[in-house]
Amino acid sequence: MKQDDMVSSLKNLFVPVIRRHGFKGSMPHFRRPTEDRINLLTVRFDRHGGGFVIEVSNCSPEGTTTPWGKHIPPNRVSAWDVYPPNRPRLGSSSPGEDDHWFRFDDGTSTDEVAKLAVAYFERADQWWSTANPWWKEASRQLSPSHRP
Repeated sequence: MKQDDMVSSLKNLFVPVIRRHGFKGSMPHFRRPTEDRINLLTVRFDRHGGGFVIEVSNCSPEGTTTPWGKHIPPNRVSAWDVYPPNRPRLGSSSPGEDDHWFRFDDGTSTDEVAKLAVAYFERADQWWSTANPWWKEASRQLSPSHRP
């Protein structure tokens, strides 16, 4: 199977589900603003083909600032802009086990793989609502009152 076929299946089966849940954006980056955070979802394909991961994260409603000081505004931020420990992969069995790949090079139809991604989406929705707001801790560490 080709990556183009997988993208088509995701657009037809996965993207409509996340849109119904309030996500905006286009492949591969999606965001859902809420009152106190932005939920992020990014689809990243294996550079060698045959698979992809879905990374999820949250950030401040104002966007995020990279470790090197570049501010990413709310309408441009993606899961890729968030430090890896704060962006688990959809389908991983537990935090820190971020090796889950959705494979379509094993004979599984691209539609079946897209349906599997949809099935895992509910876990992501639970994670977004309960994840620690890491950006609040990061901003406290950068504030003058928290510097050594």
